[in-house]
Amino acid sequence: MSAGGPAGDTLRPPAGPGQASLPPPEDGRVRVIVDAVVPQIDGGRFPGKCIAGEPFTLSAHAFTDGHDRLRVRLHWRAEGEPGTHQVEMEQGHNDEWHAQVCFPKPGTYYFGVTAWVDGLRSWRHDFNRRVDEADIRIAAKVGAELIEGAAARAESGEAATTGDAQTLRSWATQLRQEADTADPEDLKALALDARLNELADEYPDKRFAESFPERPLFADRLKARFSSWYELFPRSASDEPGRHGTFKDVIKRLPYVASMGFDVLYFPPIHPIGREKRKGPNNTLNAGPDDVGSPWAIGAEEGGHKSIHPLLGTEADFAELVQAANQLDIEIALDIALQCAPDHPYVKEHPQWFRWRPDGTVQYAENPPKKYQDIYPFNFETEDWQALWRELKSIFDFWIERGVTIFRVDNPHTKSFAFWEWCIAEIKREHPEAIFLAEAFTRPKVMHRLAKLGYSQSYTYFTWRNTKSELIEYFTELAHGPGYHYFRPNAWPNTPDILNETLHHAPRSVFMQRLVLAATLCSNYGIYGPAYELMENRPVKPGSEEYLDSEKYQLRHWDLEREDSLQWFIGLVNRIRRENPALHDNRSLRFMPIDNERMLAYAKRTPDGRNTVLTVVNLDPDNVQSGIVDVHLQALGIPPDTDYTVHDLLSQQRFTWRNGRNFVQLDPNHAPAHIFVVRPQRRSERDFFTFEG
Repeated sequence: MSAGGPAGDTLRPPAGPGQASLPPPEDGRVRVIVDAVVPQIDGGRFPGKCIAGEPFTLSAHAFTDGHDRLRVRLHWRAEGEPGTHQVEMEQGHNDEWHAQVCFPKPGTYYFGVTAWVDGLRSWRHDFNRRVDEADIRIAAKVGAELIEGAAARAESGEAATTGDAQTLRSWATQLRQEADTADPEDLKALALDARLNELADEYPDKRFAESFPERPLFADRLKARFSSWYELFPRSASDEPGRHGTFKDVIKRLPYVASMGFDVLYFPPIHPIGREKRKGPNNTLNAGPDDVGSPWAIGAEEGGHKSIHPLLGTEADFAELVQAANQLDIEIALDIALQCAPDHPYVKEHPQWFRWRPDGTVQYAENPPKKYQDIYPFNFETEDWQALWRELKSIFDFWIERGVTIFRVDNPHTKSFAFWEWCIAEIKREHPEAIFLAEAFTRPKVMHRLAKLGYSQSYTYFTWRNTKSELIEYFTELAHGPGYHYFRPNAWPNTPDILNETLHHAPRSVFMQRLVLAATLCSNYGIYGPAYELMENRPVKPGSEEYLDSEKYQLRHWDLEREDSLQWFIGLVNRIRRENPALHDNRSLRFMPIDNERMLAYAKRTPDGRNTVLTVVNLDPDNVQSGIVDVHLQALGIPPDTDYTVHDLLSQQRFTWRNGRNFVQLDPNHAPAHIFVVRPQRRSERDFFTFEG
């Protein structure tokens, strides 16, 4: 008996104590390890996210034993399209390999990685370092054998190239012939000929390659990552107090929205509102005959989720509104709330889709002690679940056919996760341009799950993050945490549901401060207006986050011409966002130390370094604050001991700074923030910024 065991025994790795033997590998000569690709969400269960038309870096962790050279190749394909694209990956730090891909259009893609120990590159790497003459001559003969192998592959591959095979074989012959006679330096020059080695690299020996399984990736359009949302109630868009607004009124308001620089105009539900259990002003239980009710109590005898409230207008009016908005580069977003008023047609037509109580009534929505008597949730455990799913998806399909491809979904975390995974995937397969915003103010893991299931954006906890430490911790997590490749935050300082305590009876400075924070910390943000620009700050009662005289339950008339309106300020901030690509993404966010707990400083920079924005915010709504901001020069691409200019895009002030530590002072009653664009100091009068047009 030999040391390896009886003849015919199968080789297998030894088992540990109490463990069964592992099966043998398919080929034990495979030495390369590929143990991860990035992005990889839950082992490939969910797709990572990127933006179509932009360079996107994909990575792999690959290595081998010893010191041999690797080659790592990325391959990717578009779902439903023939052909696979291949990209050579470059080695970075710590055995991480990278390649950039620009996915051409929105849709689903798949990428994988193949890696192998490359004999030719390993030989070339070692040959270049050899100095002993005998070693050089022997190594030349070894290289000739490897090159002949490449020549053979050039002849026999799928794309056999006789000319390449002949060139490589001639090179191998010459190398072998001169191995014993040529001057060692001449021999090295022949062996390391760049052109011939590049040709040989086209025919690698991949017999012992290792492949990592394909992983999915979804390429969204740009607005999924960079957008500015404005929410308004169409029924309050009338310029006459007391008159119910219409879509035609909203068309007249579009220039106002455009002047503030928003590119998404979002409406609460526009459907008929239930009459049964209708809520009155300030969420009272007894509505009068003229009370309009909550738009989220969807459905009445006029129709349900595929109908328009008659007082808003017709389908033709809505189509006109969508077209008029698009002409101003504004997209209409609709709220999809998958719930019903008691008199929604679904309740009579499909009673099996709801939960019925022993007393013969339908279970209304509640989150004790809160009760929503005017809303019936769907029962996702119904025996008729497949028909329910199909019908709910058809709601999105209906509005997509009418030109809407952006949806804010109300409380998606209270609906079936399995439904969302199926529904969003089906819609994006047909309409990859669709964008879904999850209104999920819930637990972090639930919010992240919805993002993995396909939601393009998500509401955040920004509304409740107010102190310096809270903002730094939270936005560092959003920008650099593990969810970066799939969770896209959308920061809102207010919503119709949330008047945070920070805004209760708050002065103008707080509204300006919170807007700057949302708009510069986050590449997606939104406000509920005109309540925001008109600084609505009255809660229904102390400690409540409900607005007094909330638009959710009654018509409101807004004086858009008020002199104290923040319209101009919001427009300026949005223009700054559009014109500075550094603010179009979150990945480069870096907080800068500043020696004052009431001040916050942070910067963003484009990957090419052409645009850098440094924002400094006074978090004190009442008092002048000052401090020394410690600018991280290297992170901003500024050489040490050089002058650079910071240009405040809010006030148009310019300052020349030198080195990292610089003084800032902000009066909240004037402007609670600086939004600096950082520029290297120009050396020529002709190029100096003050002489630019």
